[in-house]
Amino acid sequence: MNQLSRRVPLVDGVAKLTGALRFTADLHIEGLLHGALMLSSRPHARVARVDITAALAVEGVHDVFWHGNTPSHLYNSSIWFSGQKALADEQMFPQIVRHVGDRVAAVVADTEEIARHAAQLIEVDYSDLPAVFDPEVALAHAGLPLREDDTPTFLNPVAGETFVYGDPDAAFAAADLIVETSVATPRSHHCAVETHACIARPEPDGRILILSPCQSVFAVQAVVCQALGLPPEKIRVQKTPIGGSFGGKAEPILDPLCAFFALKLGRPVIIRYDRQETFIATRTRSSVTGRMRIAFRSDGRILARETETLVDIGAYCTGGNYLPSSMLQRLVRLYDVPAERYSGRAVYTNTVPAGAFRGYGSPQIHAIAEISLNIAARRMGMDPVTLRQRNLVGPGAIEPWQGLDLGNARGRECLARGAEAFGWAGRYQKGFTRGRWRRGVGVASATHINGCYPGFHEETTASLKLLPDGRAELVCALHDLGCGADTTLAQIAAETLGLRACDIVIVPADTDTCPYDLGTRASRMTYICGEAIRRAGVGLAKSIRAVAGLELNTQADDLRLEAGAVLLQDGSGMALSELAGRLANRKAELPAATESYRAQANPGSYAAHFAEVEVDRLTGRVKVTDYLAVHDIGRAINPMLVEGQIHGGIQIGIGYALYEDVAIDRATGRMRADSFSRYTLANAPEMPPIRVLLVEEGEPTGPFGAKAVGEIATIPVAAAIVNAVNDALGTELTELPLSPERILAAVVQEGSRCGAAWPDDSDCAMPAPENPRRPR
Repeated sequence: MNQLSRRVPLVDGVAKLTGALRFTADLHIEGLLHGALMLSSRPHARVARVDITAALAVEGVHDVFWHGNTPSHLYNSSIWFSGQKALADEQMFPQIVRHVGDRVAAVVADTEEIARHAAQLIEVDYSDLPAVFDPEVALAHAGLPLREDDTPTFLNPVAGETFVYGDPDAAFAAADLIVETSVATPRSHHCAVETHACIARPEPDGRILILSPCQSVFAVQAVVCQALGLPPEKIRVQKTPIGGSFGGKAEPILDPLCAFFALKLGRPVIIRYDRQETFIATRTRSSVTGRMRIAFRSDGRILARETETLVDIGAYCTGGNYLPSSMLQRLVRLYDVPAERYSGRAVYTNTVPAGAFRGYGSPQIHAIAEISLNIAARRMGMDPVTLRQRNLVGPGAIEPWQGLDLGNARGRECLARGAEAFGWAGRYQKGFTRGRWRRGVGVASATHINGCYPGFHEETTASLKLLPDGRAELVCALHDLGCGADTTLAQIAAETLGLRACDIVIVPADTDTCPYDLGTRASRMTYICGEAIRRAGVGLAKSIRAVAGLELNTQADDLRLEAGAVLLQDGSGMALSELAGRLANRKAELPAATESYRAQANPGSYAAHFAEVEVDRLTGRVKVTDYLAVHDIGRAINPMLVEGQIHGGIQIGIGYALYEDVAIDRATGRMRADSFSRYTLANAPEMPPIRVLLVEEGEPTGPFGAKAVGEIATIPVAAAIVNAVNDALGTELTELPLSPERILAAVVQEGSRCGAAWPDDSDCAMPAPENPRRPR
């Protein structure tokens, strides 16, 4: 059928477009009760008294829950399998709240309106405790993260990672140039259209069924069981359609509460956060400050690199303890650096907890590394593209930290093709436009992983079965986050069976029916799940040919599957629906195949992004005017969906570079940007013309040669834009986002350095181009 490399529409696209698809909050469940939470107004305090009398007196209220009548089990919301060892420091309702937005109490009532009204009537007395909002200050609160009885201390650092490779000291001593920079990245929020929601209901068999728009049904099951102190067989989880995640729904936040309330009340319960609650009481991207020293030879070859990172993970550990090592893993995959020294630390602060967000450490470490590299290129008088080409890894490179083969790494091709298509040579360092508007161009390279190998449980199982109507049923713990993963995986299955993607019936992920899988994370769906599905498809095709051979009185090897039929060499044969019908009529078992795939590699995906910006020196506003993204995809199963992923990643990256910051007040711990009216995103008017080029050189270990694109699409964006702004202004800005205030401060500082009054039309750095372009 040649389903590969085709622009197949989303298999659920019509249902989404017509509104037929039902998201969690749309589900109609008989007897459904509604929960509403009371969240902490204090950043750090002991809950001294909770008076629920007035709330309980409201008509329609069924119960009020708080730390005095709920389980106090410690848990970690980022685990993805039962028994996983992780720092457990969360509780359903902690007696000591640790950030503004922490959970204090909840009301369950007949309607959401009643529940929210009653929640406002709960009276709470707090005994305030010292709060820390600055990660540098947090380091002074030092100690072991766990006591002898394994209870958390909330002391710092929570986790750290150190790594030394080669001889950094000797390399720095031999360097012709050493460049040192400090880069700061902000906390940003996922801003999915669907806010957090969950439903739990008691089942006739005594279990609790959780309906969750999640990234892993098994992670939800593991977290809920840990929080409630129940065995896994008591909790069943089904994935519901998800209205956007970007990592924000990787951790079950409301699920333990819903499950407990349903268990206690014997009724189904839904909790649905509003937008402000989703901002202050879920997760953000971690803010990171980094310092990098790079030793260079005069020709631009990197001799050594020294990196220090400090990660603010907020009030609870979640998966923050993995971030220092995660950033290291990404750092050493991009350039061939003969000597490395790395030190990363993660610390608690009394702020909203951080969690997964599209790249899990990669956008932060790439911002640090790629902005630093451009500053170095300027100081060396070298073209940033040339500097990168001299240091990028190539196919078959071995990264030094885990010793993994990076596969068919095509970062150099991305950079070369991108520079040519962007017209880099004719646009870089053409000089600044005099006057109010300045133009500049920037570049950044990036890499990312394909799965969790060699980590825990990097394997999955897929089952395919021929259906009576000639279609095929796919059972695998798949979690499409809205990006089209189900469509891509259906194309892989269809390719092996001679079907169309729409002929693959995907069974929603369910802990009762699916074999274990760790879920949608680490850019693993196409690379890991896709390979399991490909192998299952090959197995099912073999079984179909075997039974068809008996029906057609021919050898199975003489048959092929094509266009929904089993065909002989001369084109004769029978439709799969006819074959399935014959077998069903005889009550014979329909062909099926199950295959498990355990990863044996973790190649790198690569990219190079190019940006042009226009900076208004009067207002400090930055407009991205042109953008090119080049990606080493291995092979694009569905080029349309790949391009869509890249476009979405660029939108997130533009916001990360220029606008997005939840803006925790360092005096109060409150989030200043806690709504769409206060949190600035890159919307349609801010989006530039975008071009996408795909480098498809194949990856031998991937399904049909494919590699991941989901997370890497956003990773180099911020650095490319910051580098373009610095090119436009002749500055070395390194603190994200590049707000108008920061731009104006840099303009004033540059004007003072040049001895010019701001805003002056003079330019002390470079001559203006012959044909300066004006703003559109």
